[in-house]
Amino acid sequence: MLSQTHKEHYREKGWTVVEGIFERAHAQRIAELALSFGEESAHLGYDVDASDDGRRAPRKIDKPFEKDESFRAFVLNERLRDVIRELLGGEPLLIADQIFLKPPHFGSAKPYHQDNAYFRCSPPDEVLTAWIALDDADEANGCLRYIDGSHRGAILPHEPVSGEGHNLAPPDELIDFSKESLAPVRCGGVVFHHSQTLHTSHRNNSERWRRGYATHWVTSRVTAQSTILDSAHFKSELYPTVSPRL
Repeated sequence: MLSQTHKEHYREKGWTVVEGIFERAHAQRIAELALSFGEESAHLGYDVDASDDGRRAPRKIDKPFEKDESFRAFVLNERLRDVIRELLGGEPLLIADQIFLKPPHFGSAKPYHQDNAYFRCSPPDEVLTAWIALDDADEANGCLRYIDGSHRGAILPHEPVSGEGHNLAPPDELIDFSKESLAPVRCGGVVFHHSQTLHTSHRNNSERWRRGYATHWVTSRVTAQSTILDSAHFKSELYPTVSPRL
């Protein structure tokens, strides 16, 4: 499913969109399952979005892989892992996952950041995020946005965002907004980005949900200066043994 055009776009821009990896109906079932988990477990805090008029809706689910077999089977899909295998140049190992729900009208923005500012993994070329669209994602409901080519630079200094203790972001003056590109994707498609590519998503101002399943992958050669590999999913008894393709 990964064309030469996809590969070149990923190499040059630091991200690429591959449509149709999952069947739309399957992605929609996962979206509804995620929403049910979010509504059951959400509490007032960083995992909830709140509107100006007091409405609340779940914003994020951490580690869905550990919560239900349906999530595990979904993210370990062989078509997905085939694409990641080509992009990473090695057997893909899942280290972490989240589902971002971004409810209609008041789904909050996520500031620009680099995943590897959190992960601190090396080599960075062997770390990527696969963001699976559980709804059609476009400009209106808050699709991902990227700074093209930013994966070729260093990790920028990230600072706490005022009033958002869960978010870190680099100062605006260090970001070249002239290189910003949007990454719309249809339900069942996947946006892949390099661990050091700057990315963001804006507020959902539409009447539609914008749910996305973010999965983070490494090869066996990756090491980390953080603790992220200590609790990586691939070390869990829930993770099936995967034999590398020789």
